[in-house]
Amino acid sequence: MPSLSLPQFDARRVRSYLFRLPLCTRALLVVIVAFWIASLRLSWFQQWAALIPAEMNLQSMYRLNTFPLLHVGFIHMIVNIFALTPLLERFEAENGSLPTLLLFTGPFGLLPGGSYTLIEKFIFHANTAVQGASVWVFLLLASESIKTFKQNPNFALGPYNIPTWTIPLILNLFVAVLVPNTSFLGHLCGLAVGYLWGLGYVKFLVPNEKILRWIEGKLNLLGRLPHYVSVDQKTYGRYGVLPTTATP
Repeated sequence: MPSLSLPQFDARRVRSYLFRLPLCTRALLVVIVAFWIASLRLSWFQQWAALIPAEMNLQSMYRLNTFPLLHVGFIHMIVNIFALTPLLERFEAENGSLPTLLLFTGPFGLLPGGSYTLIEKFIFHANTAVQGASVWVFLLLASESIKTFKQNPNFALGPYNIPTWTIPLILNLFVAVLVPNTSFLGHLCGLAVGYLWGLGYVKFLVPNEKILRWIEGKLNLLGRLPHYVSVDQKTYGRYGVLPTTATP
């Protein structure tokens, strides 16, 4: 009788993968860990960095950028890091380090966080605080699902054909039901921004490539920063893969 062989953990492959991570992905993961350590050491830090709708005003707008970096505990943080890392690495490889930095320290926190605050405060009249990088996980899943949908519009589930772009929505529903204390609305806001990005409606959030190239050249970012992904190095380009044909 043949024995069942389980896949073996290879520390060398894990180390090699971590060493290949691009610059912005590394930086964001380090900041997430730093926020977790700060929340352990400083009693006020959790309250200061979380997105709390009732406490939003002009002086606390920073919360829209800090809440994805903050986590309730170690398990919350490590699960989100495992989910976020491959998605963020792929995004940076396809878009470049500078656009990734600009988006994840700006609009990709402001848009889902701002939407959540407005809906929670003025429609539901509630004040549920949220935190965690899962908003970025769902944002990136939505963006990836649009790319998948363009190549493979449906997948079969028994007699039913289900659009591939709905997979993140279904996953959000399962997470909301199975995992306690998760924010269905917060994830939904992340999904909305991810779909808009995948469809190309918010590409204007990143400066023109000529401006990015000028900044990279002026500061010599590629030469100075290890693991930096320049605009010219990115895998597919900001606007996807151009169609090709076999005939000239």
